[in-house]
Amino acid sequence: MRPFTYESPSSVLEATNPGHPDSAFIAGGTTIVDLMKLEVMKPPKVVDLNALPMRGIEMSPDGLRIGALEKMSDTAVHPEVAANYPVISEALLKSASAQIRNMASIGGNLLQRTRCGYFRDVNTPCNKREPGSGCPAIGGENRMHAILGTSSSCVATHASDLAVALVALEASVRLQSGASERLLTLDDFYLLPDGTPHQENQLLPGELITEIRVPRLPWATRSTYLKIRDRESYEFSLTSAAVALDVNGDQIRDARVAVGGVGTKPWNLPEVREALTGKPLTLETFVAAAKLAVAGAVPLKHNAFKIDLVQRTIIRALIKLGGLA
Repeated sequence: MRPFTYESPSSVLEATNPGHPDSAFIAGGTTIVDLMKLEVMKPPKVVDLNALPMRGIEMSPDGLRIGALEKMSDTAVHPEVAANYPVISEALLKSASAQIRNMASIGGNLLQRTRCGYFRDVNTPCNKREPGSGCPAIGGENRMHAILGTSSSCVATHASDLAVALVALEASVRLQSGASERLLTLDDFYLLPDGTPHQENQLLPGELITEIRVPRLPWATRSTYLKIRDRESYEFSLTSAAVALDVNGDQIRDARVAVGGVGTKPWNLPEVREALTGKPLTLETFVAAAKLAVAGAVPLKHNAFKIDLVQRTIIRALIKLGGLA
């Protein structure tokens, strides 16, 4: 690990005052410390956020507010989250290990870097780490990589389970830099790699995620997060589906669907939502809608199985919510 200076500010204003453009923020430290040890990240300054007041989980008429420094474990079991948005609770409980969930912050989870092995190996090229150096995953080992949103520069998947659930629910993040604040939908916050895969989101240097806002959606009580992985614990997804379903008798009134493990960002699926809305609650409806999830998919040598698997993942989640099992 390279030497660095350390600061612990007492306010968001102090933390986001202009400083070294390459400084890094730390909360739980479950990702950044690993990357600093590997020298994937080499910040000259580390700013500790834990003294800041970016906490609290509150339900209001407008929806749910989660402070960015809330722990994953606390958020997962919070009564308002578990009762009103089971998909969020389930996504968190299926993330990482219990020990990591006890340390990791919500904001940090949304900003975690890809688990692509080439990104984490400083002895190999990687356009995320060194722009213009290349992407060996395209022709190399790519079983865990993306089939949606890829480019000739990058095929790495986004790692966060929570982000998939929040994108499905059309959540937003509040960003702050100094006295300036802005609100972005999480779907817009994340960027596709295109020719600049090192730019993963719209966060500006020195800017912080201070809170997450989830719109009130009364029927999100009927929601779930299904994660398919090689082993049941402490493993990243091959595919995953965050689904919420609004049902009236045997008709689908509305839906929310996003998938993970297959995209370079959490992959929202408005086309699947539209294909479900107004349709009968049947397996045939689910199968037809799920086919739209892989429109534009570009499989690689080792991950073509994800085209079928992600459709089956969506269908299984819909069957569970629709009571067809």
